[in-house]
Amino acid sequence: MNNLTIAGKTFSSRLILGTARYPDFKTMVEALEASGTQLVTVALRRINLSNTSENIIQLLKDKFQILPNTAGCFTAKEAVLTAKLSREALGTNWIKLEVIGDEETLFPDISELLKAAEQLLSDGFIVLPYANDDPVTCKKLADMGCSAVMPLGAPIGSGMGIRNPYNLQIIRDIVKIPLIVDAGVGTASDVAVAMELGCDGVLMNSAVAEAEHPVMMAKAMKLACEAGRLAYEAGRIPRKLYAQASSPMEGLILR
Repeated sequence: MNNLTIAGKTFSSRLILGTARYPDFKTMVEALEASGTQLVTVALRRINLSNTSENIIQLLKDKFQILPNTAGCFTAKEAVLTAKLSREALGTNWIKLEVIGDEETLFPDISELLKAAEQLLSDGFIVLPYANDDPVTCKKLADMGCSAVMPLGAPIGSGMGIRNPYNLQIIRDIVKIPLIVDAGVGTASDVAVAMELGCDGVLMNSAVAEAEHPVMMAKAMKLACEAGRLAYEAGRIPRKLYAQASSPMEGLILR
């Protein structure tokens, strides 16, 4: 199974995990390690960088690449400011861009998202935007210079899995940069489906953090990601309406 490359940086794991909603820091770190992930997201607006005794950044920085995100932002202005603060605080120009349009569904605000992406790209950021599963939006984000597109599989935290595989297939066909399913997976089979569709990776948080056994689920997600990617690279047989015998018909005893 080949590696995932984003903005010239190579990762052996195709899973990206979030760091929220775990029962405690110990479980979080154990789950991240069990998943094999090398890239983890942290919401800068939800952490206290001044608390050095129990600072999530201190726990993670020596083991994982940290991908700050703009979770909780509802306008391009808020997202751009948060991204600039994260670059100052963490010394990274990588940003997972989120601009939310609705508090209940947490769907992205596309007009504000495009505006924020354009501003951040012009300021030298490596932008990984969370978007809806709209091929047109994802193509626009790719064309303007984003390093990956991250359409949702289902609403954030819903655990509903891949609700629109057809749109993801279209996005895969028209976008040449990494395609990462962001949000909505609930269990290992959802990850396998995303990878079998040709997605380059999957980002998740709640599916692991809120599982009954987060560390066990993280391991399951790792195996599903690897299996799904291998299946995609192997090339599945085409679907057929009628049966096709797996054994040859020649040489059968005459009736």
